[in-house]
Amino acid sequence: MANKSFKTNIAHRTVHLVSLGCTKNLIDSEVMLGRLNGYKIVDEPEDADVIIVNTCGFIQSAKEESLNTVLDMDRRRKPNSVLVMSGCLSERHKDELQEQLTEVDIFTGVGDYDKIDELVEAKRSQFSPKVFLADETLDRVVTGSNFHAYIKLSEGCNQTCAFCAIPNFKGKLQSRTIESIVIEVTNMVQNGYYDFSFVSQDSSSYLRDLGFNDGCEQLIDAIENIDGVKSARILYLYPSTTTSNLIDKIAQSKIFHTYYDMPLQHISSNMLKVMKRGKGAEKLKELMQQMKYIPNSFIRSTFIVGHPGETQEDFDELCNYVQEFGFDRANVFSYSDEEDTSAYERADKIPQDIIDQRADILGEIITKSTQNSLEKEIGKTFEIVLEGQSDEHEYLLSARKLAWEKEIDGEIYINDNELDEQLQYGKIYKAKITELVGDKLLGTIVYV
Repeated sequence: MANKSFKTNIAHRTVHLVSLGCTKNLIDSEVMLGRLNGYKIVDEPEDADVIIVNTCGFIQSAKEESLNTVLDMDRRRKPNSVLVMSGCLSERHKDELQEQLTEVDIFTGVGDYDKIDELVEAKRSQFSPKVFLADETLDRVVTGSNFHAYIKLSEGCNQTCAFCAIPNFKGKLQSRTIESIVIEVTNMVQNGYYDFSFVSQDSSSYLRDLGFNDGCEQLIDAIENIDGVKSARILYLYPSTTTSNLIDKIAQSKIFHTYYDMPLQHISSNMLKVMKRGKGAEKLKELMQQMKYIPNSFIRSTFIVGHPGETQEDFDELCNYVQEFGFDRANVFSYSDEEDTSAYERADKIPQDIIDQRADILGEIITKSTQNSLEKEIGKTFEIVLEGQSDEHEYLLSARKLAWEKEIDGEIYINDNELDEQLQYGKIYKAKITELVGDKLLGTIVYV
């Protein structure tokens, strides 16, 4: 459906956007919605004059999801609408996609999110060579919450992980200034936001490109000085750039939760070298133990199984470590063979059936670890934030522990209220956890 006219009056134009992949992508999607502020956002692609799919190109499954979504949007679009493909997959394979994906009207990558209004108006594809980095000057349409927002610290990455192609199309580390972030957060606080998650490809390297090795520590100090920020966490710490000082700084903060999100990917010395993860196993274990000793710490990680060179002994060591450590939350990914990575060139690939088997085994261990973490919450009283009515039952309210990351760490059902007041969505309350049903905690709003 390419090359259709686009003559609708701007006052009546509508846009439907699908944001795929990570929260960093979501921020860029919100920037695009901000640039299209004259458009009404609609829930269904059939109702949209402009449809944007902000794609993910990290691993094969993400590529397939992105392509399938683009094709689905094309099938569902109305005549004379405009279909835009943006983001990482579009950037990574721009030549092939522009040649083969004739369903798309406009292609753009990771450099022109702030120009999406111009591209749509001119119905022009564009791939600027410099990666776009959101800053305080751009209005974003924050989606999914009226109290929580993601804040991007930087773009690009200086790491050289064997399995990852991100630096090839996102470039080297490019950090925002502290001043830029403070302005953005301050503006959001004035609009009612009080809970923030700070993200990037490698958050613990923040400001290293500008000559500072303590960027996250500086960030914590700056955010703590903003009146109205009640809750914050840093996502995507990297093993070789996370220091003991940073772990302690987070632990001492009155605003930042003791939330440690560090994708380890593996733990055996052999695999850390093969995967080019940049820190020895013993030093890494010491770092993790330091996090675990912090009172009320919450530790999340991710792991890759089936990477080229992974022996059965390596995998067994990984399983034993994950089981013994007791992560609060974790995810396991099957290795994805990605072109333009050093792992892609290796001859010692693991058969897919073994990769799948290993993913299932580690997944079971992680499930038990998560269940153990949830069981430890029974009987405790802590701060929660009400997010809305649950999908489970009309008499159950959906909440999350304030310290948890939005959407990924779990849901708490509130089934009783001891307060003599009408409960409000988006407000922080104290809740006592009474039981665990399946993977859902049940709690009661209580007096303090």
